[in-house]
Amino acid sequence: MGLGKGDSGRHQSDGILTWLLPIIVVVLAAGLAPWSESAREWLRFDRLAIADGEYWRLLTGHFTHLGTSHFLLNCAGLLLVWYLVGTQFTAFGWLWISAGTIIGIDLGFWLLEPQLVWYVGLSGLLHGLLAAGIIGTANNDRQMALLLVVMLAGKLGYEQLAGPLPGSVSSSGGSVIVNAHLYGAIAGALTTVLLTFLSKQPKSG
Repeated sequence: MGLGKGDSGRHQSDGILTWLLPIIVVVLAAGLAPWSESAREWLRFDRLAIADGEYWRLLTGHFTHLGTSHFLLNCAGLLLVWYLVGTQFTAFGWLWISAGTIIGIDLGFWLLEPQLVWYVGLSGLLHGLLAAGIIGTANNDRQMALLLVVMLAGKLGYEQLAGPLPGSVSSSGGSVIVNAHLYGAIAGALTTVLLTFLSKQPKSG
């Protein structure tokens, strides 16, 4: 399925395909940018609305934002993640990882967060992409992978014990659902492990 890039190295570029995923994410987020409260309410992850059959929210909620500052903050986070790990997988590998991460977050919300009424934002997906990239980085730069996993684990651990990082609520313009980060990281890692295993299986015929 074209998941990994072998020994290509962390900073090797495949041209525009290397940036396919962040381009898609930014375009989707910009296109769904809700500059009105009514638009945001129609696009966000909303438990009651999803239960009534509005299944598009399972996807659009991850690309919808509270406002301009929230949107720009997540775009900056995406650029940072991409600088650190963006070349670890092929464009289509990243698409599969993104899909698995979003599904994992949605399942986490639905099954483990019955009190969560609604959610918007890219942060859960960003944590999934970073976790996946760390796994990819371990194949060619174990020291960098170790540094990144310590940073990610430290951030997730802090959020689970103490809540959102200082300043994150004010900078995003609303409440921070820290479990989205945890579910995203777990889903991104598990998806990457599964896809790596499947890509190594011999093809029949």
